[in-house]
Parts: sequence; structure tokens; C-alpha cells
Amino acid sequence: MAHGVPRCAGAPAVLTRGVAALALLSLVLLADASRAMTPTTEWHSAEIHGHRMFYATRGSGPTLVFLHGGGDSGEHSFVRQLDVFSEQHHIVAPDQVGQGRTPDVPGPLSYTAMMQDTAALLQQLKLKHVDVVGFSDGGILGLMLAVRHPDLVRRLVISGVNISPEGLVTENLEGLRADDTPTPKTIDEKLGHLWATSPTADELSLALLAQIKQPVLLVSGDHDVITLEHTLQIFHALPNSELCVLPGTDHGTFSSRPEWLNPIIGAFLARPQEAVATVR
Repeated sequence: MAHGVPRCAGAPAVLTRGVAALALLSLVLLADASRAMTPTTEWHSAEIHGHRMFYATRGSGPTLVFLHGGGDSGEHSFVRQLDVFSEQHHIVAPDQVGQGRTPDVPGPLSYTAMMQDTAALLQQLKLKHVDVVGFSDGGILGLMLAVRHPDLVRRLVISGVNISPEGLVTENLEGLRADDTPTPKTIDEKLGHLWATSPTADELSLALLAQIKQPVLLVSGDHDVITLEHTLQIFHALPNSELCVLPGTDHGTFSSRPEWLNPIIGAFLARPQEAVATVR
């Protein structure tokens, strides 16, 4: 017996090489078939509020919108979700101004402007009542969409969100404010200024959260940069929400805990909407 390949006495060596070659060919064919079945990402752009906005699409089925974290892109923030969820969903993942493939525009960043861009893109694509998954800044945009454009959002999954800068862990907020500049020019400076000063009370508040009737799955790491106390305030303010705190996990829930989070999100999205409710 040679390393698991059965050999008869006197069998020619070519038989072993032939078996190995057939096994290798089978693996190659299986890999090619797997790649053929995996939906590929396609990139598009749209004219939104006078600038180009790029967005990725992938898969087929009910639409699932992915909103990326600050300074990132939809393709990167959810690199460990896209393959899984594009098997049963049509993914739309926009890149916000100055981030990913979307070019920057003059002036500071604002959550309001990014939310308006996202709403305009969904409207241009004739999408309504879609499921939205948002990470960090993307989760903030998801909440703002649910408040101001409730017809666009069916249900919402958000992770690592705050509704004011004071929701950040103290040392993070102090660091942001120490580095903040009132006239940011680069995208890094613009992001730092955004995080140090927003969301504002006009953009999000506990009272505004109380207006969100859609089901919300609120996710946090137990070592998140958003304090657990702040996350609990958000959870209690949302009328129809569920809370998932991942143990031993930092801010990067989607990238570091996909084996836990993907099945939880999948189950949440698969449930009939009337069955999504929280007993308080």
C-alpha cells in the first residue's frame, strides 16, 4: 500500500501515475465547476447628484443591499459575505463618495449626503422594500434610510453603529478629536472629521429611532469601538429589534466572525416578516 493508493503485486508504476493524474484532473474539473457556479461581481456607475457613484452587483434573487464601513468599499467590507449571500440574493453594494471606486467631491463628508446618494441610487435602480445590511458607517446610513425613506427598507441588519460621537469608546473619541481639522482636505481627514462630529442630533437620535417600524437585527462585538451601553440604548429605542452581541469580538464583526454571523443574518432574512419580533 503506497500512501493510500491500492497496489497489486507486480502492478506497473504507470498505474499509480495514471490514478494520480485522474485524481488531479478531477480536482481541477471540480474547481472549475465551483467557479462557474459562483456568481461574479459586476461593476456599474450612475450619475447621482452631479457625480459618479460606483456600485457592484452580484447574484440573483431578492435584492440585498450592502453598505460598507467608513473608508472602505462594499466589496472589501463584506468579502466574507458576498459569496454566501449572492447564492440566493441579488447583491447591490454601492461605494460612497471618496471611498472604494467612487471619486471624491469637493467639501466635507456628511452622513446626510451619503444617505441621500444611496436613496437616489436605489430609486434610480427602481428598488423598493429591500433588505439592507450595513457595517459601521453603512449601518448609520441604513438607520437614516429607514427613518427618511421607509419605503426603501424592508428590514435592516446593522453592526457597530452609533447615533452620536459620544457612543464611541472614550479613548477613540478623544483621539479623533485631537486629530480633527476644521478644514479637512484628504479623504482620511474628511473621515476623521466626520467621525469626530457626527452623526448629529438632526441625523439620528433616540426619538428618530423610535420611528423605525421595520425589523432590525442589531449586532455588536463585546469589544467594539462603540460602547455596549450605547448599543443597548439603540436597541431599546428601536420598536422592533433583536440584539446579537458576539463574544471575544471587536468592531470587525463581518470580517472576523463570518462563521457565526452569516447564519444568524441568513436566518433573520429568511423569516417571514411578521415573525420577526422581540419580546421585551
